[in-house]
Amino acid sequence: MLPFFFKHYDKFVDRYIFFDDKSDDRTIELINNHPRAEVRPFPESHNNSFVLSAQSVHNSCWKGSKGTADWVIITAVDEFLYHLDFINFLIKCKSEEITAIPALGYQMLSEVLPDSNSDLINDVPHGAPSQPFNKLSLFDPNALTETNFQKGRHEACPEGKLKYPERDELLNLHFKYLSFDFVFERHKQLFNKLRRSDIKNKWGSHYKFNEEELRNDWNKTRRSLKYNIATNWDKAIRSHSPKNKRWWRLEEKSRFPFFWR
Repeated sequence: MLPFFFKHYDKFVDRYIFFDDKSDDRTIELINNHPRAEVRPFPESHNNSFVLSAQSVHNSCWKGSKGTADWVIITAVDEFLYHLDFINFLIKCKSEEITAIPALGYQMLSEVLPDSNSDLINDVPHGAPSQPFNKLSLFDPNALTETNFQKGRHEACPEGKLKYPERDELLNLHFKYLSFDFVFERHKQLFNKLRRSDIKNKWGSHYKFNEEELRNDWNKTRRSLKYNIATNWDKAIRSHSPKNKRWWRLEEKSRFPFFWR
């Protein structure tokens, strides 16, 4: 995924920091060959839980960017933040003193594994609205004091100087379903990273799907596809989900009940 990841994010990311959990493929080589990237060992703060260790990383790694970065992105290599005019959108948000920009999630799907030269935004254009991937990945590290990400970053409860955009315009395109065989093998790899507490608590249980279970989920996603997400960007935003189904809007409503609309 890294070549796709760099091709997408190089347009607006100045510096990358990766936390690597004992990769045995070309991951380290690809990161070291990138002039703006560095790799650090994944800190196992919870010996019996990969999920809780990852949660700790998500809630702390960005704090080193205070005073040096305008924005930070906390993400995985298969999650691509997308806006039709990304740079100007960030400039606009900064001018309006926006400090946290949640994104609307889409599970992208391709029946065929893209080749290494592909531009996933254009070559895998269809996706299904995915509420679990409504995530806060992009925010101002100088304004927030805590992110309070839940497991998997599926929700957050940020603290500090918090202001969301009035309109949700950012998309989080999750490029995991890149051919059935690819996903099935990828799930095996991810399941092997889980620790005893993860398995006991059924965190990441979907990584244990057999072929029939994964095929059912694959077909469910395919039936919900919206077409040409990038070119129909505004429609993708409007048709994603009701505002009151987005966790940050519910949080906003609880903080400002008389002004929420």
